[in-house]
Amino acid sequence: MPSQMLIRISPEIKNRFIKLSRMEGKNASQKLREMIEEYVREHDIASFADDLWSRISKKTASRGKTRKDIAAAIRESRRDK
Repeated sequence: MPSQMLIRISPEIKNRFIKLSRMEGKNASQKLREMIEEYVREHDIASFADDLWSRISKKTASRGKTRKDIAAAIRESRRDK
């Protein structure tokens, strides 16, 4: 179930935001949700890391590499340091 977030902004900014949101065919709540969701997507390092590992896994699998191959490569690179 969605929850609420209370923020405080100046009346002038609030009114300008409402007008700009309406120009996009959205109400202020819709626009704020959209902006917050976009911010979280762009700044959530866990999602970025998950996406990166997913892409790496697909690429290595397409090249015939297994998890054992990857683990061996990691061990080898750590020994070199």
